[in-house]
Amino acid sequence: MKTFPYAFLLLFCVLGFMTTLDGNAAASPAPEGSGQVFRLDGGNTTYAFGVNERGELQQIYWGGRIAAADNIPVPHSTPEAASFDSSYNNTPQEYAGWGAGLFHEPALKVTFADGVRDLVLHYVDSRRPDDHSFEVQLKDISRAVFVTLHYRIDPETGILARSATIENREPQPILIEQAAAAAFALPPAHYTLNYLSGRWAGEWTLNQETIRQGQRVLESRRGSTGHQINPWFAIGKNASEEDGETWFGALAWSGSWRITVEQDQVDQVRVTGGFNPFDFGYPLKTGEKLESPVFYAGYTQHGYGGASRLLSRYTLQHILPQAPNPRPRPVIYNSWEATEFRVTAAGQESLAEKAAALGVQRFVMDDGWFGQRKTDHAGLGDWYVNKEKFPEGLKPLIDKVHSLGMDFGLWVEPEMVNPDSDLYRAHPDWVLNFPGRPRSEERNQLVLNLARPDVRDYVFGFLDKLLTENQIAFLKWDYNRNWSEPGWDQVPAAEQKKVYVAFTRNLYSILAELRAKHPGVEIESCSGGGGRVDLGILHYTDEVWPSDNTDPLDRLALQDGFSRAYPVQTMMAWVTDSPHSMNGRTTSVTYRMLVSMQGSLGIGGDLDKWSQADLATAKRLIAAYLAVQKTITQGDLYRLISPIDGQGNDSEFSATESVAPDKSQAVFFAFVHSTHEGRGFPRLQLRGLDPTAIYTLTSMEGKASAETPPQASGAWWMHHGIDLALRGDFQGAAFRLDRK
Repeated sequence: MKTFPYAFLLLFCVLGFMTTLDGNAAASPAPEGSGQVFRLDGGNTTYAFGVNERGELQQIYWGGRIAAADNIPVPHSTPEAASFDSSYNNTPQEYAGWGAGLFHEPALKVTFADGVRDLVLHYVDSRRPDDHSFEVQLKDISRAVFVTLHYRIDPETGILARSATIENREPQPILIEQAAAAAFALPPAHYTLNYLSGRWAGEWTLNQETIRQGQRVLESRRGSTGHQINPWFAIGKNASEEDGETWFGALAWSGSWRITVEQDQVDQVRVTGGFNPFDFGYPLKTGEKLESPVFYAGYTQHGYGGASRLLSRYTLQHILPQAPNPRPRPVIYNSWEATEFRVTAAGQESLAEKAAALGVQRFVMDDGWFGQRKTDHAGLGDWYVNKEKFPEGLKPLIDKVHSLGMDFGLWVEPEMVNPDSDLYRAHPDWVLNFPGRPRSEERNQLVLNLARPDVRDYVFGFLDKLLTENQIAFLKWDYNRNWSEPGWDQVPAAEQKKVYVAFTRNLYSILAELRAKHPGVEIESCSGGGGRVDLGILHYTDEVWPSDNTDPLDRLALQDGFSRAYPVQTMMAWVTDSPHSMNGRTTSVTYRMLVSMQGSLGIGGDLDKWSQADLATAKRLIAAYLAVQKTITQGDLYRLISPIDGQGNDSEFSATESVAPDKSQAVFFAFVHSTHEGRGFPRLQLRGLDPTAIYTLTSMEGKASAETPPQASGAWWMHHGIDLALRGDFQGAAFRLDRK
């Protein structure tokens, strides 16, 4: 008698489970759109999702491209694993609301005016703007909250751009407490997560760890992207640098952000990314909308190297302001290390003459030219030319720079203010602050509240005036601290947390308006190094400053990490003085030049202190660089030998190779940190060449072994490889291959 109820219950559960799988529950007619499948194909990737029997939008497939004739199965909800793990919780939804017993990371969480916090989103309708896009509308099951999901796949790379628009049609306001751009799902498997971490002067450290049950949260709560974690990930399935399935993505947002990588109780993996919900609250009145950032994601079968090449190509062709054909970055000279705040017209002109003699194309005057800026204690916010330093304004210096065949660039830090400034004395309320609370200073400065319309207009106004009155080709836009006391007391208390979104939106709008009014101006995003590098800021700026650390040995690792997520084209790489100011390390100008030639080259040292021999070397290598720059900065990058060993330490050797998109040219660099016991440099087997083409080898710096042929097939260079005569401490070599 005790066994019958349990057997009956088991039979009942099995029958109920089968009914759910068949989608034939008599009491519940199929909702609108049930069984509909959406498919996007691009590059070597297919992404598919659809409407399940409950009306939820469910991911079906994301991976290698499948044949057009292949039928993608209609989605069906995942059964519950137990009474603790409901079907709603286990089903990989495209954009899940927090409600109905959801315990994993939601895409959207809201509170209604009556205190209800349950949100269950079902399919409403869809439209297809073109063959590569979908717009799918979801709605709560009873409340008038609508979400439009935007999908676009790139036909060439297969990279998917996803975002969400949240709209309130309720008669009362709602409060958005969490809003993602997108959520992606991967089926149960053994995965490795790659992400980039760091600190000031130590950015771009590649981390690799096994994904296990629970959450790995990648985030910034700092008001901007942050040095500490970058909004990029790559997830490998038995992947290496050049082989294995890899899913990857990057969030295009320059404010506080969060990406959550989560393996649930049934071993599914979800990646959810968007606004950081920490201290977040965005009220929407009736009829108002909130646009999420864009979350870009892709797939490759060619490992982590394949992932970085696809994302780099996509960024060059679709993200950068000059896309799809951004011009290579001019070789620059920046005066900061030579003069710091001690800028004068005569001193800058003298440096400009020396820079022009090297073949430099752009001269940039850094901090110290404006207001009462003699140290970092004063002047920020007062963007007028210091008459003591430049009695006749900037024009004579700019004219001098132009006469030397270079264009002119200028350093600015528009979002900041020193308390010791005319601006702050006139408008102390313009900074982020909580009334009656201390105002925390970093680098003797405070953060202007760019969310305020009057502050936004002031910043745009002085930049527009500066560009209108002077022939300035380039702005180095700096941002030297994170937020504190993020208050916005000019708006009601319930709306103050909008500052996290409004600040960044206004930053973007200033950059966009400046570029529209001054289309010839190019901009660098700098934030004490890599503190604000992401695909959001790169939509408005041409390049970024990846780190304040310019030591060449350190830069090998920094540049390796940076190139995982962003194009070499955008990576400014300066040659500075030796011994290095950060660590006292002594290196040759040749070694420093070769390291920086792997990116967008700049000179930042004090040229007054360089020897004639070093100046001659720099001039020769700048000329060699310019002859192959487009291949280096816009070609396909192969990391042949990592500068970091498997334990996170500097390795003895490193090497990179860049191949032109049409395979007509390749450039490779090799470096030795130190050699032990007389070991030579390992044989380099190149990648990415046309195996049937004949390539001619030319040395830019360094020697190959005596047995190396001057010409050979791509197959020879890739399979046999090349032996380099490279030994000693801090040595480098560079070669080019040109197709006959």
